[in-house]
Amino acid sequence: PRLPNLHFAVLGLGDSSYPKFCAVGRRLDGCLEKQGATRLIDLGEADVAIEEVAKPWTEQVLGKVVEALPCVAPTLRLMPPRTPEPTPSWSRKQPFIASVLTNQRIVARDSEREIRHLELSLQGSGLHYHPGDALGVCPANPAALVEQWLGTLQLEGTQPVTFAKRTLSLREWLSYERDITKPYRSWIEAHAERGHHETLNQLLQADQQGAFADLLERDQPIDLLRRYPVEWSAEQLIATLRPLQPRMYSIASSQQEVGDEVHLTVAVVSYTRDGIPHWGAASSFLAAAREGAQVSVFIEPNERFRLPSDSARDVIMIGPGTGVAPFRGFLQERQHRGGSGRNWLVFGNHHFNRDFLYQSEWQAAIKSGVLQRIDLAFSRDTSARVHVQQRLLEQGRDLFTWLCAGAHLYVCGDAKHMAADVHRVLIEIVANQGGQQPDEAQAWLTDLMRQGRYVRDVY
Repeated sequence: PRLPNLHFAVLGLGDSSYPKFCAVGRRLDGCLEKQGATRLIDLGEADVAIEEVAKPWTEQVLGKVVEALPCVAPTLRLMPPRTPEPTPSWSRKQPFIASVLTNQRIVARDSEREIRHLELSLQGSGLHYHPGDALGVCPANPAALVEQWLGTLQLEGTQPVTFAKRTLSLREWLSYERDITKPYRSWIEAHAERGHHETLNQLLQADQQGAFADLLERDQPIDLLRRYPVEWSAEQLIATLRPLQPRMYSIASSQQEVGDEVHLTVAVVSYTRDGIPHWGAASSFLAAAREGAQVSVFIEPNERFRLPSDSARDVIMIGPGTGVAPFRGFLQERQHRGGSGRNWLVFGNHHFNRDFLYQSEWQAAIKSGVLQRIDLAFSRDTSARVHVQQRLLEQGRDLFTWLCAGAHLYVCGDAKHMAADVHRVLIEIVANQGGQQPDEAQAWLTDLMRQGRYVRDVY
């Protein structure tokens, strides 16, 4: 329908380290314009540092709205006093300083990837969380990576740099205040323009989305600094780089079980390419945090990814790799709640002997009757690569029966491959077991989502 009487403004939220930055906001803005609506101000596009764009954008929108409203004498309405809702004392802006209680490797030494289990103390914080929530971690960048930046750019780390009325040494800015591990469009555009690098500029064009997506997935900013040399001053560099943001980790515990603690399952990003070491920011920071170290944290609620309130409901949990983390908390919570609901875990990883995360805990849960069923997929133990989606297909009849009886289905882990593959398999299972066409099976799963019985926490 045409919308000639509608005035609108759109603020897109996104992360420019992904190729489709603010794509939904752009589509909505374009659709409203196409339908004849009147734009109040231009589309706003906020990166991970949302407030830098959102605050001036909101002020501008409100100004336009005030201009458009007729001048009407205000009427006075008496409202009963409201008791303000209590707000948590610790937040993203004011994180709690937690102490590390335990930090241990939970895969074999010859595993292809290091995965660690961390336990942090929340004692004295008053923080509360539910299984399914996330823990925000405020990291520092790896010191060796900071030195790589300083060496590549030939800048002095002790040089004082003033930005936004704060003065720190360049090393401090790069260590604690700026994102230097994830490439993102705004910085790449500035780097390409500053260095007049035509090849890099070409990758930023609209017809090179595939190649640009490959760059974002493959490279870290240090790789681009080496491949496309540019002279940066310390002041210009800090002004262009975006702020270092907290990283979110699925909580791997229930407070019913662990009290004033919070547990994490962390896959450490650390690899060598072309003879040069690369690191992730938060995972390397947490991997290096020994017992007694302090970590700034806050709780990020995830109300969509919660256990059913009815403990008689069955639960199916699909979580390969570190995607199993929230389901450890789910089972701890279910054990303390009691109830007749059954629990079914589908877990996968590379190797049984090296990468079976929390193996002894799952075995104990089966023995105690908390976990009624577990299906495993270790993709590199056989010549035929078997993943969790193959296990789901094999157990399609039981899976469909559980869902028809009211079970809740949870998927956690990799969004790019695993979650999409699992969804396709679920469509196939529903179509085969329910005698439906693929579009009908998709509609059936969509209805489960609307009911809150098929939820995903993917990244």
